[in-house]
Amino acid sequence: MRHNSFLGLTWDHPRGYRALEAAAALDKEQVISWTRQPLEGFESHPIADLASRHDLLVFDHPHVGEALAENCLQPIDDWFGKEEIKAWADRTIGRALDSYCWERRCYGLPLDVATQVMARNPDILPDTVPDTWDDVLRLSETHPVVLSLAGPHAILTFFSLCLALGEEPGSEHLISDATGREALDRMRRLAENAPAGTESLNPIGLLEALASRSGIALVPLVYGYVNYAVARPGRGRVAFSEAPRVAAGGCRGSVLGGTGIGITRRAEPTADLLERLRWLISEDAQVRFIPDHDGQPSARSAWCSAAVNDARGGFYQATIETTEHAWVRPRFDGYIAFQKAASATLRDALIAGHPSPEILAQIRTLWRAALSAARRPLLSNIGLTT
Repeated sequence: MRHNSFLGLTWDHPRGYRALEAAAALDKEQVISWTRQPLEGFESHPIADLASRHDLLVFDHPHVGEALAENCLQPIDDWFGKEEIKAWADRTIGRALDSYCWERRCYGLPLDVATQVMARNPDILPDTVPDTWDDVLRLSETHPVVLSLAGPHAILTFFSLCLALGEEPGSEHLISDATGREALDRMRRLAENAPAGTESLNPIGLLEALASRSGIALVPLVYGYVNYAVARPGRGRVAFSEAPRVAAGGCRGSVLGGTGIGITRRAEPTADLLERLRWLISEDAQVRFIPDHDGQPSARSAWCSAAVNDARGGFYQATIETTEHAWVRPRFDGYIAFQKAASATLRDALIAGHPSPEILAQIRTLWRAALSAARRPLLSNIGLTT
């Protein structure tokens, strides 16, 4: 669309659309209108197809390599100044802005931040907050503990366990034998004890199950949604806390999620559009407007705000350590396809009870194939100043 009217695409959950649509409704000039796609499309739909039909895309950072290979997003530094972007990077939590940067160019404005954290039913576990993965395993022997395995989340859970074990995935072999097998052994033990059918629930489904008091006691790693941190009619509160670690004082392994706003190649940005985008990541919008409309802000000041936390069950303060140190996924062209295939392989193998060495070999085969097929580069400098 041209002139002063732009079509954006976000994802179909209140966290993804309510603040954007509310902001658009208040805009007398109606510069941006928003449409929605399901969570599964947000996670895996080819970004070039979406970009061909929209001017703005709410997307996840692992799509950056694919977007560049398809030349379907404009660098935001074509439209915003370097110092301005650096200031945004400094005030966003963790690596939220840097995750959208590739080859010293930036392709997304950090609208929203999420990472894998622990979620529990406080009616079943009012005071029990496992700190380590051994605590989680012991709890699973007496209570229903569920892994997040649906969609791409099986491999993301695996990555987080590897990080907690002290090793970052991403070498030619993906991960060492010792770390990979130990992570898979822990996942298999938890999967064996989990209630049947829970492996098909995406993060929203798992949090709905916790909130509806279906019997699940704990999900040790699931993408946090502030929307579930307070009770609502017909739905109880979900209690959130930091991701587990392997030992006291160790790393809380977690994989960064959240969303950024990208400008597609079909758009011809105007001053009015840029003004609206600036406002969405401003301190005013991030600390007040977005939290008040079911959003999950990217600004550290919002995560640290007593007022924001008091109104939302302390969600942000309860998970801030994990979020600050969450790992940025690979972003090379072809990573999204690997993530989908590896998750399906891992999930099916866990359900079938395959041994860890066999599962690791299958995941590595997929990883090497993805690296071999990728349009380069495979790696990139993180951020604009490193």
